[in-house]
Amino acid sequence: MARPPSAHPTDAELEILKILWDVGPAELGPIVTSLNLGRAVATTTVATTLKIMMQKGWVERRQGERGYLWAALVTQKDATSGLLRKLLDRAFDGSAGRLVARLVEDGALSERDREEIRRLLDADAAPKTDRGRRP
Repeated sequence: MARPPSAHPTDAELEILKILWDVGPAELGPIVTSLNLGRAVATTTVATTLKIMMQKGWVERRQGERGYLWAALVTQKDATSGLLRKLLDRAFDGSAGRLVARLVEDGALSERDREEIRRLLDADAAPKTDRGRRP
């Protein structure tokens, strides 16, 4: 019996989505070329993966000047939020603090990452106005 489709992109689907988020709508050839920078992937495999992603509602295919263009329908934020939630639940019992602690302990945060986290936390702690905006 076949598994039901995952609510989250697979590694291969995420690779394709990253390309489409970076370059925008693209034909099959350039997508395959970009994927082949990391490892050898057959054109037919990528085409099949794109068709599956289209069935899931993550990409669309439309006619371009020279062939079909593939475009992401799901935003990077939406796709990665689900993956992050799954990671938090499975590996850190739902604790974002434990995830950040692990990143700090492992030395995985650059100074730029640390500054960005501080900025986000400071902005989140700032009082909000009546309209929901920060002063």
